[in-house]
Amino acid sequence: MRLPFPEPGPSADVPALFLTYLDYYRDTVADRVAGLTDEQARTSRVPSGWTPAELVTHLAFMERRWFVWGFLAEPVPDPWGDTVDDRWRAPAGRTMADLVDALRAGGRRTRAIVEATPLDTPAALGGRFTDPARRPTLAAILFHVLQEYARHAGHLDIVRELSDGRSGK
Repeated sequence: MRLPFPEPGPSADVPALFLTYLDYYRDTVADRVAGLTDEQARTSRVPSGWTPAELVTHLAFMERRWFVWGFLAEPVPDPWGDTVDDRWRAPAGRTMADLVDALRAGGRRTRAIVEATPLDTPAALGGRFTDPARRPTLAAILFHVLQEYARHAGHLDIVRELSDGRSGK
């Protein structure tokens, strides 16, 4: 069962609001790729050439880049491993279920970071950010990652419909 769209309400808990929307869009992405065959998941339907498997891989890497390597400044193996020659890539031999599991694991890590940290906290130095004057706050990172998920969930709506006619409703 998919998560319901999180209608805005009278909440003053901004971190919970961000996390609710992130969970919703992460769940939407998982829903859009559910049931695709491996061939459908690794076949492009758009002129730019990306595939659903590549997009899901990109989202998992993107979230880790911003929160783990970026915000926490923790070393991560191959932070740009979703991209080769300015094109997304998906690892061979990994199923769509594997890729979605990685996406969800990243979401759990994001939730733990956000629940433990005030939104106005600046990113640590030493990972993605080295200039104290240019490091974003957790709130700015959350906003960026949320828009990235929403945008790409919309892309997957279209690709799924082109793949097998299933609409994102």
